[in-house]
Amino acid sequence: MAGSTPGSLSAEAPAAVAAASLRKARSISPALETWRRFRRHVLAVSGALVLLVMVLGVLVGPYVWTVPINEIDFAAKLEGPSLAHPLGTDDLGQDLLARMMYGGKISLAVGFAAMLVALFVGVLVGAVAGMASGWVDAALMWLTDLFLALPTLPLLLLVIYLFRDSVKQVLGVEGGAFVLIVLVIGGLRWMPVARLVRAQFLSLREKEFVEAARALGASRVRQVVQHILPNALGPVIVVGTIDVAAAIIFESTLSFLGLGFPSDVPTWGSMLRDAKDYLDIAPHWALFPGGAIFLTVLAINFIGDGLRDAFDPRRVL
Repeated sequence: MAGSTPGSLSAEAPAAVAAASLRKARSISPALETWRRFRRHVLAVSGALVLLVMVLGVLVGPYVWTVPINEIDFAAKLEGPSLAHPLGTDDLGQDLLARMMYGGKISLAVGFAAMLVALFVGVLVGAVAGMASGWVDAALMWLTDLFLALPTLPLLLLVIYLFRDSVKQVLGVEGGAFVLIVLVIGGLRWMPVARLVRAQFLSLREKEFVEAARALGASRVRQVVQHILPNALGPVIVVGTIDVAAAIIFESTLSFLGLGFPSDVPTWGSMLRDAKDYLDIAPHWALFPGGAIFLTVLAINFIGDGLRDAFDPRRVL
């Protein structure tokens, strides 16, 4: 019949394509979209692969390369890379590969633990300041500005010097040094996180979806946990990656100055300190731990750049 024939098949095609595209877009979750944008960032993916190799190396490597870190062999001291010692030896003939893997485990653990401390304190202070008003917000921001005005490295050295002996008596030599370094570094890196979280909260608490939740009777805690904080985590994660790199550098600096872990515990910073007097005859001793610090920090910074672009929907990737 003439009346049963569609007037134009081509007119319905764009509408069908648009509907299919809309359904496909709705099926992609924000997490998948963030991952899709992140993996298009070549430097970020490369940095993630380098960091993954470093982490697997320090975690799995000691089970493959079982040379003790304190095995002394004066006959092989200051040797360059060889089959017996792939990264060479130090002035006592100790294998640098084994000590690099042990020290990398400490340096990475300090970096990530200090980052968690800084994020916890920063998110807590920023969230309270962002949701409060009046003197509470002013007092917390005044405290944040006060800590920002303090010189970080001299204060870090002073606190470590004053409290390291008392903490080590309670928690042991290595445990006390680890806890003290993590708390001090994390306690001096929370301020940028707090300011960022406060700015995010001040913006998000006036959005329509938060207003709707407030109108429906949601408490302040529920507004923060379910609506505001999840939408503010993107920039916080980016800052967290930067804090990991900064914490690794601070730990290496403390170990280089002799205020970090004990001298018999190898870390990348302490290995650089011990190698400084042998740069002319054994440059490999300093090149390998220095290169490990450089690659780790560079990889983490690239990951931070990729996460920043992935969480920013305005950037085209």
